[in-house]
Amino acid sequence: MAMPRKRSAELFEEAQRYLPGGVNSPVRAFKAVNGQPLFIKRAQGARLYDEDDNEFLDYVCSWGAIILGHSHPKVTSALKQAVEGGTSFGAPTERETTLAKLITSAVPSVEMVRFVNSGTEATMSALRLARAFTGRDKIMKFAGCYHGHFDGLLVRAGSGVTTLGLPDSPGVPASYTQNTLVAPYNDLRAVEQLFTAFGKDIAAIIVEPVAANMGVVAPRSGFLQGLREITSSSGALLIFDEVITGFRVAYGGAQALYGGTPDLTCLGKIIGGGLPTGAYGGRRELMELIAPLGPVYQAGTLSGNPLAMAAGIETLEILGQPGIYEQLEERASALENGLTRLAAESGVAAFTSRVGSILTLFFAKQEVTDYESALSSDTKLYGRFFNHMLERGIYLAPSQFEAAFVSLAHTEEDIDATLRAAEEALSHIS
Repeated sequence: MAMPRKRSAELFEEAQRYLPGGVNSPVRAFKAVNGQPLFIKRAQGARLYDEDDNEFLDYVCSWGAIILGHSHPKVTSALKQAVEGGTSFGAPTERETTLAKLITSAVPSVEMVRFVNSGTEATMSALRLARAFTGRDKIMKFAGCYHGHFDGLLVRAGSGVTTLGLPDSPGVPASYTQNTLVAPYNDLRAVEQLFTAFGKDIAAIIVEPVAANMGVVAPRSGFLQGLREITSSSGALLIFDEVITGFRVAYGGAQALYGGTPDLTCLGKIIGGGLPTGAYGGRRELMELIAPLGPVYQAGTLSGNPLAMAAGIETLEILGQPGIYEQLEERASALENGLTRLAAESGVAAFTSRVGSILTLFFAKQEVTDYESALSSDTKLYGRFFNHMLERGIYLAPSQFEAAFVSLAHTEEDIDATLRAAEEALSHIS
């Protein structure tokens, strides 16, 4: 029996009169899975509840930001206390320093940090800093890696851009992207060739150390270390976009897991405990170029917002406790292994790619190692799988090119229930 979605349908119809596409971020529109979005009323632990009072096991987790589970009591308590003291001051607070200390003690390469309002702001600001430090203009990125909707980086950007079939965005002048070089992910030889041709003009390489916007793709052995060697020898900076991976794949992020220490790191999602925030940080000599100490200007009215800082502090303090990442690994590994086994038993060409608590079930016949191989995935088959899972109360990302996230609130029983739903869903599409 199909779940009732009458209220969500009514709200979506109304939203489309006032919001472009009825949503405030494109992938939420469910276009890639030939559906209509659910309107969420509340969430608790590992579960979402929509406006029709349907219950779902949530593997979107606010696109990775919710790692403790929804409405965690310690985060909720910290937010209540913070909001009673005021929601925004436009002035320094002790919480900003407290969260900065937690980040710098956890992330190996970060000596100083600047808080901003989003991951996009973080990457945009880090690139400005890299250009100022090096005196160079060109930036290198990787096909399928998304670094926010910053004009200069909307080139082969993966994620929602790929979902919508837009390789670049209209409205971005050619002059904004002429200094953007693109290489295949996991291909050091291509990077070396671009540095041979343009090395003296390249300010920085920016990379998702674990790609998560073409689906989850792990770095090949030596890839991140190779980027470090190439940038160091050429005088360019290495920027890790850890907006997704920061405090997600390990407490110190992907750089703690893999090495290849960057000069600058971009963070977001988890450091705000579910509230909007972002940050960029790195070596002291770089960060001291930022105003008011240096000439690189960047500012924000709501940067370091006291509510986001309060939620972030509680989240990182919990994540820093012993055994936390081992628990995430156990749950995510069980989900990965189960999905891989069920796909093989069903005869459906699919496999699971996972790093830590992020994973993607690719409906592809070959291993996905970069953007081109990700594009070989059967997106229509994924859409059918998604809708069958949704009918069984499992809320996955509404795009083949996104990740699923496991939180601390997901139990063994939740994983088992998810795998039972997946077995049924795969049997319907095989």
